[in-house]
Amino acid sequence: MSENTCACTQPKEEVAEWLNSVEYKEKNFSRKALAINPSKACQPLGALLCALGIDGCLPFVHGSQGCAAYFRNTLNRHLREPVPTVSDSMTEDSAVFGGQANLIEGLKNAYQIYKPQMIAVFTSCMAEVIGDDLNAFITNARNAGSVPQDFPIAYAQTPSFVGSHITGWDNMFKALLQSLADPRHGRWTNGRLYVVPGFDAYPGNLREYKRLVSSMGIPMTMLPDASEAMDSPHTGEYQIYPGGTPMSELADALNASGFIFMQRYSTVGSFKFVKNVQKINTEVVTMPIGIGNTDKFLMALHEMTGKPIPAELEKERGRAVDSATDAHQYIHGKRFAMFGDPDLLLGLTGFLLEMGGIPAHIVCTNGSEQFRKDIQAVLDASPFGKDCGVHIGRDLWHLRSLLMTEPVDMLIGDSHGKFDAKDANIPLVRIGFPIMDRVNLHRSPIVGYQGAINLVTMIANTFMDQTDRTCPDRLFELMR
Repeated sequence: MSENTCACTQPKEEVAEWLNSVEYKEKNFSRKALAINPSKACQPLGALLCALGIDGCLPFVHGSQGCAAYFRNTLNRHLREPVPTVSDSMTEDSAVFGGQANLIEGLKNAYQIYKPQMIAVFTSCMAEVIGDDLNAFITNARNAGSVPQDFPIAYAQTPSFVGSHITGWDNMFKALLQSLADPRHGRWTNGRLYVVPGFDAYPGNLREYKRLVSSMGIPMTMLPDASEAMDSPHTGEYQIYPGGTPMSELADALNASGFIFMQRYSTVGSFKFVKNVQKINTEVVTMPIGIGNTDKFLMALHEMTGKPIPAELEKERGRAVDSATDAHQYIHGKRFAMFGDPDLLLGLTGFLLEMGGIPAHIVCTNGSEQFRKDIQAVLDASPFGKDCGVHIGRDLWHLRSLLMTEPVDMLIGDSHGKFDAKDANIPLVRIGFPIMDRVNLHRSPIVGYQGAINLVTMIANTFMDQTDRTCPDRLFELMR
C-alpha cells in the first residue's frame, strides 16, 4: 500500500493483509499520542482492591457514581463476587464548586446505613482535576457530625490519569499505614511477620502465601488480606464484610518484626515508607512464580526469621520438579508472547526460562524503566532469553503487530488478549487480571510450588489440545 493511497478506498482483504505487515508494524510503533487497548486500569480500582482486604472496611469513592460502577463491575466480572463500594456521586455542580458537600453527606449515609468499622476514601479523576483536599474535607465532615471524631478513616489521592491500578493499590496501602497504624514502640516488636501481597486478584495466591509461611512456623499477618472478600463462601446469607485483616493487626503493623513484600512494582511507595521511614526489617521478592522464584522466597523467609524450611515443602518442591520434567517436552523451545502487570511478567519470565520456553515478546503497558532493566537481567541470565523483546508503555495493538510479524506459539495474558490470539491463530493461556470469559481460574494459585504445577499443567495441556484440534487425521493419536 503506497504512502498516498487511502486505506478506505482499498479492498478489505488488502487492508487486512497490510495490517499484518512489517510496514504497518513500523507505523504502529511510531505512534505516540494514541493508545489502543492499553493493558492497565486506573488507580482507584487498585485502591478499592486494597481496601477490601481490611475486615469491616467500606471502600468509598470520592467521585462520580459511574466511576464506582466501573471499578465494581471490573472486579465483579473477574471474581464473580459482589464488590461492596459506595460513592458520594459527584456531578456537574461538584465539578464547579468542589465535592465537599458530597463527601460530608456521603460519609454520613455510609456510616449510618452500612455500619462499617472503618472507611477508606480514595479519589477519581473529577476530584483530582479540581483539587479537592481530602484531609480538610474529612476534618470538616467530622466537625459536622457525619462520623464520630475518633472513627477510623484512611484516605488516598488516586488520580486516574496518572499511573495505573498498581499505583492506586500502593497509594491506598501506604495511606492505611500512615492513617491507622499506631507509631512504632522503639525496638519492641509484636513478633509477627507482615506479608504484603501487592495488587493480586487471585485469592488462591493469597491463601498459598499464608499456607507456605505458616508451614514454616512463622507468626504472620497478611496485610491486606482480601482473600475472603474475593472468594467468600455461598451460605445463603450475604455478608457485606466477609473478613480480612483485623483492625487490631493493622493498628499494630508498624511494630512488626519484619515485612516481606511479594511484589516490587505495585508497592514502590509503601516499601520505601516501611523500610526507609519506619526502619523496619523489610525485604521484597520477585513474585514467586515457578520453582526458582519460590526457592528465593522461602530462603528470604528463612534468612529473615531463622526458621528452617520444613520437609513437607521440600516434598512439594520435588513434586513440582517432577511435573516440570513430565511436561518439559511440550514447553521447551516454544515461543511465547506475554502481557500484563510488571510483577506478574517478571515472575512468569523466570518460570518460562526455567522450563526452556522463549518469552519472545513481553509487553507491559504500566512498566517502568527499572522494570525493563530488571527483566532484561533475568533474560540475559538464560540462553533462552536471547533476542527476546521487552516493550514498556506499549498496548495490545502493538502486541498484535508483534504477533503477526514475529509469530509465537502461545500468548499468555488476561481475557483482553483473546482478540489478538484469534487474529494470530494461536492459543491464549489466561493468566492475570481481569479474566472475564473463564471461571474459577483466580481460585487456583499460580505462586509457590503448587502454582508451578498448575502453570505447567495449563500450558502443556493447552498445547496438546491445540495439536488435537489442528492435526491431520493420520496424526490424531491417543497419546501425546
